[in-house]
Amino acid sequence: MPQITVSAPSAQKAFQGPVITAANLAKSYGDFTAVNGISFDVPAGESFGLLGPNGAGKSTTMKMIGGVSKRTSGELRIMGLDPDRNGPEVRAHLGVVPQQDNLDEELRVRDNLLAYGRYFGLPKSYLQPKADELLEFAQLTDKAKARVDDLSGGMKRRLTIARSLINDPKILLLDEPTTGLDPQARHILWDRLFRLKEAGVTLILTTHYMDEAEQLCDRLIVVDKGAIMAEGSPAALIREYSSREVVELRFGSERNTTVAAELNGIGERIETLPDRVLIYAENGEHALEAVGARGLHPLTSLVRRSSLEDVFLRLTGRSLVD
Repeated sequence: MPQITVSAPSAQKAFQGPVITAANLAKSYGDFTAVNGISFDVPAGESFGLLGPNGAGKSTTMKMIGGVSKRTSGELRIMGLDPDRNGPEVRAHLGVVPQQDNLDEELRVRDNLLAYGRYFGLPKSYLQPKADELLEFAQLTDKAKARVDDLSGGMKRRLTIARSLINDPKILLLDEPTTGLDPQARHILWDRLFRLKEAGVTLILTTHYMDEAEQLCDRLIVVDKGAIMAEGSPAALIREYSSREVVELRFGSERNTTVAAELNGIGERIETLPDRVLIYAENGEHALEAVGARGLHPLTSLVRRSSLEDVFLRLTGRSLVD
């Protein structure tokens, strides 16, 4: 089973306090406020998520953490350093996986790692074995001499993550790490990220996939329109803002709104979306039986457990994919 060796845990122990601290962090572009005074701390070794729809301010926050976009106001410290004043020192602690793969198409797979390592001034005596270790970790050893163009989307994503680890970062920033990947590729990538967390690397990830946030994040903030709506572990947020189960009913787009009024009193609350009606209840099967008892017959019905999607809907009145 491929393993990875990182120097992060010992280095993190030497630094006391959260590895990331943000206080009233804000970023504006002219009259547009992308990040509106958010505050959070991230301890070493945690997997911390920013969950929200596109345009919520997640990527902007990541750029400020990475020292490539200066904040408008507020405080931000990475390993005790200000990324606006100490950009090179901060970036030396970071691995960055951007939203879009930016691999060098002119180089072969292994050479992408070697060339990237040279940007950090790392010697060949270090880079040669490190590249082999990272290729094994990313399950790309047999593709070492392949052209990047010949890789699948999932392989390119794993190579991008492997490249981000060439300098043994203490903190790994992942911006929408699995966007565009098929389910199998996503699960392989999740496994690699789990292994990094077990090795002591602090993970900071943005996502608009609720299942990804539930799988990967120890703790997260729910962000909308540049502001934090809620913070906590996935399980704690679901307990606080939703019921144990949800019944999804579809009566047809023309009938959902009118039928919703006839469901009053069933479950704890009802949400009406353009394509379905949601009933929040502790026991979904009982709620579904109550629907039938009123002579209402949906075209389709589904009983499922509550998710972070439901938390976001409760907090903002809209779904993550709006």
